[in-house]
Amino acid sequence: MMLVDRLKRRFADALAVLLDPQADNRWLTEAGGAGMAGKVLSAADRDAFAGMVRPTADPRFGDYQSNCAMPIAKLCGKPPRQVAQAIIDVLDWEGLCHPPEIAGPGFINLRLRDDFLATVMAEMLGDDSLGVEPADEPRTILIDYSSPNVAKPMHVGHIRSTVIGDALARTFRYLGHRVITDNHLGDWGTQFGMVIYGFKHFGDEVALAAGPVDELSRLYRLVNRLIAYHAAVADHPGAVTATAAATEVVARAEAAVSAATDAKAKRSAEKELAAAVRKQAAARQRAEALQATVAAAQADPDFLRQAVAHPGIADAVLLETAKLHSHDPENRALWERFLPHCRDEIDRVYRRLDIRFDHTLGESFYHDRLGDVVQRLRDAGLATDSEGAVCVFLPEFDSPMIVQKKDGAYLYATTDLATLFYRREEFRPDEILYVVDSRQGEHFQKLFAAAARLGFQGLRLEHVQFGTVLGEDGRPFKTRSGTSVGLESLLDEAVAKALEIVCDPQRVARSDGGMDEAERQQVAHAVGHGAIKYADLAHHRTSDYRFELDKMVALEGNTSAYVQYAYARARGIMLKGGMAPEAIAASAQPPVLGVPAERSLALTLARFGESLQQVRADNAPNFLVDYLYDAAKAYAVFNDQCPVLKADSPEIAASRMVLVALTARVLETGLGLLGIRVVPRM
Repeated sequence: MMLVDRLKRRFADALAVLLDPQADNRWLTEAGGAGMAGKVLSAADRDAFAGMVRPTADPRFGDYQSNCAMPIAKLCGKPPRQVAQAIIDVLDWEGLCHPPEIAGPGFINLRLRDDFLATVMAEMLGDDSLGVEPADEPRTILIDYSSPNVAKPMHVGHIRSTVIGDALARTFRYLGHRVITDNHLGDWGTQFGMVIYGFKHFGDEVALAAGPVDELSRLYRLVNRLIAYHAAVADHPGAVTATAAATEVVARAEAAVSAATDAKAKRSAEKELAAAVRKQAAARQRAEALQATVAAAQADPDFLRQAVAHPGIADAVLLETAKLHSHDPENRALWERFLPHCRDEIDRVYRRLDIRFDHTLGESFYHDRLGDVVQRLRDAGLATDSEGAVCVFLPEFDSPMIVQKKDGAYLYATTDLATLFYRREEFRPDEILYVVDSRQGEHFQKLFAAAARLGFQGLRLEHVQFGTVLGEDGRPFKTRSGTSVGLESLLDEAVAKALEIVCDPQRVARSDGGMDEAERQQVAHAVGHGAIKYADLAHHRTSDYRFELDKMVALEGNTSAYVQYAYARARGIMLKGGMAPEAIAASAQPPVLGVPAERSLALTLARFGESLQQVRADNAPNFLVDYLYDAAKAYAVFNDQCPVLKADSPEIAASRMVLVALTARVLETGLGLLGIRVVPRM
């Protein structure tokens, strides 16, 4: 049992005694009698109270702290410190903690006994699960993540969904849940209409035969650029007008600020001015971007000739897409010809990242089910015709959820509903998590609202949203040409940087026996790929973050390389001592925690399972990242202050070797749950 769970169990037992209305608890009776006691005794309340055990923010106040006395005191009408003392009087802390202390308004501070903490270390080292017990009530959790459009190469925008979803899947499995992963590929939508149109008008059979992925990517980029050009030409005049209007609003707002006669009016006017300036900047930025698109095209005669020759390309692409969906023989044959090459491209990236899926059911898999979805919505009284389209009007939203356009085409919402029906019937999940960026928030809100009305109330649906990867300029990470950065080129760059920093000749020369080229490449790949994943997962998923490769690969700071290096140092000590991790685990005795650095490391290692519980509670892997960094830092202090191979006695060496071996196990396991590999030497 995890350390914190043992503490919670002790508190649960104490509260069961203290809040029993049948017992002679005078302080409780005086507070309100059996009626009040019955209220306090609700199982949910008691479990919640017992669960209010947290690590202390300041180690001077102990190792753990509970503030359950405050809410109990509020319910019972008694002083919190009095309630805290009553809890301590019945709390069984023997063998676990030193006598609890009351601090402040009623906090109960707990300091673990060193001998108990040492026993936990030996138990964790001898346990395949490092003391993490399977969930009491395992859930079937389906995780939908990555889901790229396969008609184009994966880019940096795909990294967040892919690594967050993979880390959640690995962690939830470790916690004992049944996890099903599904990569809902975009293999059927407009992007294939773009490739098909591009091949018919600009395709090169020789280039396709020589490099199918490169040629299909070229066609996609060309058609996409042509569509963007025509849209920019059409939208630029309106953007210029909008910028001028926004400038006038700013001028009026500035005048209002100058004319304000009192402080309140001035603050209000300044607030309106700030809002007007932001809108002006956004309008100007859009106008400039559209102008830049037009100017770039006009500077490229070959492209401009193609643009002039294809004025209605956007509508033509939609027509090609519609023909594919209606099983047009030519378009279907082209789709079947192109798709395997596209799949091979993304599968190569997944292999590099060590990403695996239980299922890869793309949009095409559900296409024949979409008509049935629309009919189900009609039968449920949810779908109505509106201006030729089929819409679901939900009272919580101003705009409807469109499930079929007037030309008969279906939309993402239709496919997602069909997917939801299939998953419920095929996998019977308790939860479905959609790891998709935050811009799709309203889509999922509407999807979940419609699903509830279709009878999905017993199935937990959650949008695990995430922020944007930014460049060093604070804007979405793009190449200089304005396109998204290719994911594979980014991985190559990270590996090259890791080879430069981690495997530079001077560092390699200092390693025992040196490193041959194969080992250097192995280390560079582990560190480079790990750096990309770790840096993404280190931020709470809802936050944007800046992509700064030099910092990601650094050996100092909160990086994967720092944690991987801590693991390598621990493995190195065991190798030099001639001790295999398995042998240390088999003969492990509780270590003697004689100095602060030993105790601090032991306490940190004991909290491994708690970090996984935090990941599960918030669907956020950054809690595990933070924990691993703390563990690596605690080990660095231990490594500097507590000699192992040169300890004062064999007994101390053996004791410390337990901590070394457990550190290696925890770091390797934790990094593995993030999808990051370790190497024995760095």
